[in-house]
Amino acid sequence: MKVLEGKVALVSGSGRGIGKAIALKLAGAGANIVVNDLDAEVAQATADEIGALGVRAVVCVGDVTAPSFGETFVEAAVNAFGTIDIIINNAGYAWDSVVQKTTDEQWAAMIEVHLSAPFRILRAAQPVIAAAAKDEIAHGGRATRRTIVNISSVAGLGGNAGQAGYAAGKAGIVGLTKTLMKEWGRYNVTVNAIAFGAIMTRMTAGEAGKSTITMKGKEIKAGVSQEILDAMERGIPLGRAGTPEEAAGAVYLMCLPEADYITGQVIVAGGGWSL
Repeated sequence: MKVLEGKVALVSGSGRGIGKAIALKLAGAGANIVVNDLDAEVAQATADEIGALGVRAVVCVGDVTAPSFGETFVEAAVNAFGTIDIIINNAGYAWDSVVQKTTDEQWAAMIEVHLSAPFRILRAAQPVIAAAAKDEIAHGGRATRRTIVNISSVAGLGGNAGQAGYAAGKAGIVGLTKTLMKEWGRYNVTVNAIAFGAIMTRMTAGEAGKSTITMKGKEIKAGVSQEILDAMERGIPLGRAGTPEEAAGAVYLMCLPEADYITGQVIVAGGGWSL
């Protein structure tokens, strides 16, 4: 029996990059997955890879920042699998500027995707999780352990020049994590955050100024220069940026039964790098 066999995991932003790596890691351990991405084709491709691992996957296409997305995401899990065991709030991107050049639109976008979207997903999931836990307590005396992992960043812990909105959103998710740890402990839910350092994804690995991502019809510059990347890696004690698979490994650790008594923590996965 695989360690997460039969569990149901929701992973936002799991069509590509770190989110995809997380979804595949959990699926490899036996979990069924609700895959989310803006791009239906990309999401389905991830779901197909998950299916090849011998578990089930359903696709929930949508923008995590939409006010109704939380309910939609939770309903996809309940309709397909009847329950929720794991939620990974991963979806996000960076839209960088120094503070005097940051527009209200940029600021709002960063807060929406990194803080408001996870909040709405968790708010929508609460009735499902609470009802299941209360039923388990009534019939067996103890609720099944459920797991929330929110994705933060070292920028949210120490700030980063040019990332006021991103850092604020990632700092906010730490406060949300610690609050829900206190609210949901009675349901036997562990709530932790993983703060990533430099991880090589399409957001960082592309050629600076030429690599872009499209969000709500806007082309947003991604990637960093080789010079900046080299400087970042020189500041990492392990001497290199991490891979999406290594990032996924940190999330996976918080989902294992061995982490049943770890909650309210922020785990830094950054190769020793700090801002």
